[in-house]
Amino acid sequence: MQRRPSPVRPPGESTSLWHQGLSLGAKVLQDAPPLKGFDAYVVGFHPVKDDPSTQMEAHHYCKQVNDDFLQCVLFDGNTADANLIGVEYIVSERLHAVLPEAERGYWHPHNFEVLGGSLIAPGLPEPAERALMALLMNSYGKTWHTWHTGRPDTGPGDLLPLGEPALMWSFNRDGQCDPALEEHRDKALGVDREEKRRSRSGLVDRARPQEGVALLDDAFPLSVPLPGVVDRDTGR
Repeated sequence: MQRRPSPVRPPGESTSLWHQGLSLGAKVLQDAPPLKGFDAYVVGFHPVKDDPSTQMEAHHYCKQVNDDFLQCVLFDGNTADANLIGVEYIVSERLHAVLPEAERGYWHPHNFEVLGGSLIAPGLPEPAERALMALLMNSYGKTWHTWHTGRPDTGPGDLLPLGEPALMWSFNRDGQCDPALEEHRDKALGVDREEKRRSRSGLVDRARPQEGVALLDDAFPLSVPLPGVVDRDTGR
């Protein structure tokens, strides 16, 4: 799998005997059951809901709790030095439908990410990736970023996690995500976006209108709808 390094190395020293001893002791004496099972790896893009021009690449390591719920830890890369930048919870359409109306405003739709080919699972054979994407059809994610470390294509951001967490959203039209951000990721990870779209075209028939698809339309007035990705309230 291609390496995708973090854009930021946080300040501080890591050569002390205390640090070395803690690391060695943890490996020998401690188990970490909560971390087991976070083995589904996908990469996508997130804009800040209230400031969609702020966009970043996110590496998700996810655990499927059951058929209706996944939980993911987010990093800014896929190497040993990657920084933890947030969390995402994913619910099925069925669970989303029973959330209170006010709560549903925190959850972004996923159909464009799947059908548009922007969400990828590096290292998985195409049939396995397609099966994972089928699971995510019509689902919703609630994503908080706690650290804006920057973008691999433009350089580092904050050296430490600063300020309040940011509620993130999804891109739902062509032309919303910065093309430079997409191209940099796709080139680094060997992604053919058009081929991804073709391979997932059979999932279009499964797509149902979702809430929140049109939320960023005013911020990106020239963006173009993708067949199968429809806003439940506007029909567009």
